Amino acid sequence: MGDEEKPQQAKPKWEGNVSAWLKGPTEEEVWPLLEDFFNFHKIFPSLATCYGVGGVSGRPGCIRYCAGSSIPSTADNSNDGDHRPVIVSWSKERLVAIDPSQQIMSYEIVDSNIGFNSYVSTIRVLPGNEEYGSAKIEWSFAVDPVEGWKLEDLISKYELGLQRMAKRIEETLAQSPHQFE
Repeated sequence: MGDEEKPQQAKPKWEGNVSAWLKGPTEEEVWPLLEDFFNFHKIFPSLATCYGVGGVSGRPGCIRYCAGSSIPSTADNSNDGDHRPVIVSWSKERLVAIDPSQQIMSYEIVDSNIGFNSYVSTIRVLPGNEEYGSAKIEWSFAVDPVEGWKLEDLISKYELGLQRMAKRIEETLAQSPHQFE
């Protein structure tokens, strides 16, 4: 029995939760921008593109393709002579659940080049209050530990991304409040 291998225990998932308060737009104005699953790039500044590759946007099971620079790719960025390859970070994400009445949705990454395994994320829009703002967005995630990363760094990336997204939503709705209806 001495030389038998012990089964490896699974590492606990990394979990993070970030939030952003918006000044101006209400949750009823913010939610339609978030539930537009195939057009996340319109409100998330570091996404160059996002579009549907399967199913109907907003219906559980639909799949979107996202590409941009928010999370670095795990692909090789080695120098090839005088030409450095441009590696685009991408993911395919499936809408797992959505509840417009509660203004909440969950999605999972089904394929990517960013090193995320067993990733599930939830985005929720909540009403604001007089002290902090007119609406609040909460974004949480659970993912297997990512090689070469620290959980704190990943949470920081989400925090920065959500703050930029909140600013983009505020600016978009201030310029054209009925643009996405």
